[in-house]
Amino acid sequence: MRFKLDENLPLEAADALRACGHDVDTVADEGLTGAKDPAISAACAQEGRALITLDLDFANIVAYPPGRYPGLLVLRPARQNARAVMRVIEQVLAPRLDAPGLDLSGRLWIVDDSRIREHA
Repeated sequence: MRFKLDENLPLEAADALRACGHDVDTVADEGLTGAKDPAISAACAQEGRALITLDLDFANIVAYPPGRYPGLLVLRPARQNARAVMRVIEQVLAPRLDAPGLDLSGRLWIVDDSRIREHA
């Protein structure tokens, strides 16, 4: 799968997802650090990359209708430190990404410490 990681995620997140075989780019890789949310979402749509972020704004289905994007994954760990974020990625998100035939296009996932809530 193809992902873009927002600047609010630890760098280790990209490495962890790449180790699982995913194609991962970051906002920083593209010089979009500090860019407004619409610019980031537009880059994701143009490149066909699902966005992984801590930014709750992307969970607003009025502002960011899931059907317009290759996937929006909003991480909501109880704590937003690097260790907690990595735990959510490695223990909750990454195992689910291995599901055969998984297509995130047009979907919003809210990922917390123990589950994934999906909105289409």
